[in-house]
Amino acid sequence: MTTKSLMAGPKLTTALPGPNAKRIIAGDDQYISPSYTRSYPLVAKRGRGIVIEDVDGNEFYDFSAGIAVTSTGHCHPEVVSAIQKQAAELIHMSGTDFYYESMVKLAERLSKIAPMPGPHRIYYGNSGAEAVECALKLARYHTKRQQVIAFLGAFHGRTMGALSLTASKPQQKRGFSPMVPGVTHIRYPDVYRGCSGGPQEAEAFALGCARYIEEKLFKTILAPEEVAAIFVEPVQGEGGYVVAPPVFMKELRRICDQHGILLVVDEVQSGMGRTGKWFAVEHSGVHPDIVCMAKGIASGMPLGVTMSKAEIMDWIPGSHASTFGGNPVCIAAALATLDVIEKEGLLRNSQEVGDHMRKRMADWPRKHKLVGDVRGLGLMIGVEIVKDQKTREHGSIERDRIVELAFERGVLLLGCGPSTVRIAPGLVVTKEEADVAVDVLEESIAELEANPKA
Repeated sequence: MTTKSLMAGPKLTTALPGPNAKRIIAGDDQYISPSYTRSYPLVAKRGRGIVIEDVDGNEFYDFSAGIAVTSTGHCHPEVVSAIQKQAAELIHMSGTDFYYESMVKLAERLSKIAPMPGPHRIYYGNSGAEAVECALKLARYHTKRQQVIAFLGAFHGRTMGALSLTASKPQQKRGFSPMVPGVTHIRYPDVYRGCSGGPQEAEAFALGCARYIEEKLFKTILAPEEVAAIFVEPVQGEGGYVVAPPVFMKELRRICDQHGILLVVDEVQSGMGRTGKWFAVEHSGVHPDIVCMAKGIASGMPLGVTMSKAEIMDWIPGSHASTFGGNPVCIAAALATLDVIEKEGLLRNSQEVGDHMRKRMADWPRKHKLVGDVRGLGLMIGVEIVKDQKTREHGSIERDRIVELAFERGVLLLGCGPSTVRIAPGLVVTKEEADVAVDVLEESIAELEANPKA
């Protein structure tokens, strides 16, 4: 790392992992499920803003935000205060059987920022996967149809219904079949890999991905009147931070309107201001029928929300519920999160800092032979690593090593897709902090290019 970066950012005082971290990792190896994926040996102890301190006193810049969760940064004082106040008053009574005023209050707030016209109805769960499970059940219930369409590269969660929609990595499904039936996957418009021409060719490719539904599926294996919903991420998260062109989203909306199909947008990772708007779908101007959200909605507390047009959420009591969903402590955190995002102008900050970072990285495909593409919206940025820029062969091993090298320099990043580095700091990040992370990432790429065995 450069002297400038050391002075401005992370502070590393031990070898990584340090002695305390090694002890805890050994216990983890003994007791914790081996199904968890760990990218590098970070053992977190405390966090403030974008800084994470580990159990040995090392300080890192967190540009993963706990997988795009800590939207207002780690332990924002207003969020912490809201959690503490609510925990001292009422922790649980179950919104499934009783009433909370805060459930209504949060629903009203979400309705005001919804990406489609109201009125709306809200269902509370505990996670993104639960939000997707709810949407899947609701779509089938409301339409009285069984089939759904999803996309290759999609990640919608790991519970069985959500997993059936997921098509990101084979390991996520390996050993769990049979899946929930009635799901058909088609190609997502990954413009970088789908075409090598200019904007017009890219638009044509994206349109073709959407029109495949009518031109192929509906003429061969799917009767349109039996399709309940199309599930889509406006920006694929786990799939590689791939942005769907607006023309693609608009064509999906047209197809849904034509055939009475519900358009469900999974904004679990891309929502709550991450792309510079409350929801990524807003960049396309498309109005969905159902929105799934979680992650950044409560700055680290477990909360999932399924929001639909009011007339769609027409099921009767007992059709679907959750004991802990809409927990008052989690809702207090969500209300505080919304307040912070609005008061501190974090939508604007997300857009401005994200633009600043992408501008700095725009020439990386020309400067660095390992970089195939830099893409994203707001603070949802992907840097695709390739073995060869001409063939665009995935550089999965190289990507993983780059993430490790960044960790060794004190910046926390994660991978996504086959070979993409994801950049997703808290929305409170400053341009100065972003510059440190960009410097570290570029140094890590350059080191691997100079020494492939690094």
